Amino acid sequence: MSLILHIETSTKSCSVALSENGVLIALEEIHTTEFTHAENLTVFIQKVILSAGKGIKQLKAVSVSSGPGSYTGLRIGVSTAKGLCYALEIPLIAVDSLISLAILARQKHPGLKICPMIDARRMEVYSAIYDEELHNIKPISADILDEQSYQDFEPFVVVGDATEKMIDLWRSRKVTIDNDLKASAKGQIQIAHQKFANKEFEDVAYFEPFYLKEFIASKPKVN
Repeated sequence: MSLILHIETSTKSCSVALSENGVLIALEEIHTTEFTHAENLTVFIQKVILSAGKGIKQLKAVSVSSGPGSYTGLRIGVSTAKGLCYALEIPLIAVDSLISLAILARQKHPGLKICPMIDARRMEVYSAIYDEELHNIKPISADILDEQSYQDFEPFVVVGDATEKMIDLWRSRKVTIDNDLKASAKGQIQIAHQKFANKEFEDVAYFEPFYLKEFIASKPKVN
């Protein structure tokens, strides 16, 4: 039995899933306009384990969104995952945030190229593009988007928390904008179980998220 806990905190969505032998058995998540990971993450972990009738000591591994994405969200998710792995002496599995989104999008939009996007403030996004078989055809990058961005890849579908930026900007493009599909821990299940079977684990002590950009703290406003 491979009972794996999955943690997704790369965006403002806070999502925790539990899978057994590659099948989803419990899910708790919230999609908001504010970061609520600090308040909800450990509560969601407890809920999925209890709702599935399992014990935390039955976990065989923890997977976590490795980035790119929110600096704060990734730090909270990774530190929580590390703490569980260290305490339970189980392996840590990293799953790229964008491919996790792309897997969910492929289930909903089969036969289309997928462009998962994560908001990086203003008109900047973290994105990649995958073909119908989820082969990467545009590497992960942080891009400032305009009306012509990614035209060479049309037609494709856009998913993630940056889609609202595209509704007006790409209105006349051959692009399907799915404003409903958000980051979810259930998108990690397929890759996490493949990595578990292949023993592709991270070093719990030294693993760090892939932030893509350095964190820049804003100056507090002076009244």
